[in-house]
Amino acid sequence: MFSTILIVLVIIIAAVLIYAATRPNDFVTTRTAGIKAPPEAIFPLINDFSRWPEWSPYEKLDPDMKRALSGAASGKGAAYAWEGNGKAGIGRMEIVNSVPSSLVALKLDFEKPFRANNSVDFTLTPSGDTTAVTWAMRGSRPFIAKLMGLFMNFDTLIGRDFEVGLANLKRSTEA
Repeated sequence: MFSTILIVLVIIIAAVLIYAATRPNDFVTTRTAGIKAPPEAIFPLINDFSRWPEWSPYEKLDPDMKRALSGAASGKGAAYAWEGNGKAGIGRMEIVNSVPSSLVALKLDFEKPFRANNSVDFTLTPSGDTTAVTWAMRGSRPFIAKLMGLFMNFDTLIGRDFEVGLANLKRSTEA
């Protein structure tokens, strides 16, 4: 009886591991919000890391987080490193492309709580008196992330933060 239970358990674990291995190698999380403000009013908040505390939900994860801005004051070459508690972790991001009032692209590197290298894009698309602001993050998904993804929805977890950030941008720029 014990050996039968053990064999079934091994088969179930193997099936879960095999299924996890078949999951996509990459991920993308995207959220878009319409903001009743011109792109010129929104862009400076994204393109300048010193203004991220005004809207980024990640700034509130650790009130004692250590922050270091370096490189350019804003736009391409501006960098932001942080070191915080277990929620904030340790990481660095750098603006690698900046097109005034339409695009800010970041290289985002996490060291803790896990090592990851992702890219982030903010695109601003005007339409009438509204600007569609899209926040997208892309990266590779190592096996452990594929396995964890069977039990938790990363798109929902990360997407929720993006929705909060976009709502904060909306509050900061709509007058």
